Amino acid sequence: MHKHGRIALRRAAAILAVSALALAGCGNSHGAGAQSPSTLTIGISLSLTGDFADPGKAAERGYQLWQDTVNAKGGVLGRKVALKIVDDASSPDQAVTNYQNLINRDHVDLVFGPFSSLLTIPSSVVVNRYRYAFIEPAGGGPAVFSQHLHNLFFVQPAPTVQGGMVFADYILSLPADQRPKTAAYPSLDDPFASPIADAVRQRFEAAGIRTVYNAIYPAETTDLTPVITKVAAADPDVVVAGTQSEDAYGDVRAMIQLKWAPKWLYLSNGANSPVDFPNAVGLKNTEGIFSSGDWFPGSTASGSDAFAAAYVKKYGGTPDQIDSTSAEAYSCGMLVEEVAAKTGKIDNATIISTLHSGAWPTLEGDLSWDSDGAPQGSYLLEQWIGGTLQAVYPTDRAKHTPVTEPLAWAAE
Repeated sequence: MHKHGRIALRRAAAILAVSALALAGCGNSHGAGAQSPSTLTIGISLSLTGDFADPGKAAERGYQLWQDTVNAKGGVLGRKVALKIVDDASSPDQAVTNYQNLINRDHVDLVFGPFSSLLTIPSSVVVNRYRYAFIEPAGGGPAVFSQHLHNLFFVQPAPTVQGGMVFADYILSLPADQRPKTAAYPSLDDPFASPIADAVRQRFEAAGIRTVYNAIYPAETTDLTPVITKVAAADPDVVVAGTQSEDAYGDVRAMIQLKWAPKWLYLSNGANSPVDFPNAVGLKNTEGIFSSGDWFPGSTASGSDAFAAAYVKKYGGTPDQIDSTSAEAYSCGMLVEEVAAKTGKIDNATIISTLHSGAWPTLEGDLSWDSDGAPQGSYLLEQWIGGTLQAVYPTDRAKHTPVTEPLAWAAE
């Protein structure tokens, strides 16, 4: 579920207007450009700096690991893969410029997507204009699919609002006398984050859970203490926070500072980063916090064990430290391989028409999409237990039962 922004251009309408920009200078880049018919060059705009840098680099690791893996097998239809990765500095307008340049100046064969719905929305408009396929790992907010772009394929199990739904399903599965009575919904003004909190709010209100706080804070907010102070004053049983990464960390740090904690805390993003989240808030303070996920070590999805082993060999660490964003990016490459194997071709028109038929095995599960690129599966609810992220719901896919102890700083 793949994790952020503090950028002034946050609203979708403003972002979409960016796609009309004329060609401008490209950001810093690395990797090979289109060189010969024996090379399959794939252009990617990624947030290697700026507010999305942590998950952007996780996506980069996944893309590069796939490049190494497929090239070790001889490439795609005999063509070695060369990635041209360009830094968008977490800026929607730079991402638009990057894809313009990758397609028109660098003449890449294919493109993969950036990180976040914020950058995917305007980028997808540009890519669609040039009739390129847009296989993208981390842009699944409602505004992405409301564009009705037939060339777009979101490489996660479901639209991201479904990440919040699995938390709502878990809470509403509890006996009535054990459910929360009140809830708060602080949300980042972001096309990924706020729709998740709002969808859960509607579910909870329909089930009789009373809303005591509901507010969207600006994308430029850096100090979450005033927001969390208001949440704490309302003293809800459950907090459902529509977050990206930095504001998720800020929420937790503010709660620790205020020495206040709800009984249940769900963060839509940020808390699902196995390394960055504990580094930002302290490992002991992660215990009991909920988020949503799509890939875990030990997954039975196609190629999962081989991916985890190759990742650890290349980057070090342990499988528990692999960010799911890397699995999402790697899966984009898997889809290219599978289309090539099935059709014997790897042009954009073939990718678009072929992926819209059947189900395709990836690290994210067997994926299929509707005509707008929305996948048809579901997420897992995850919780920090014993210092690692654990899948805890639904029960038939869980690796651990949910923990119900007070959050760490509340127990001190």
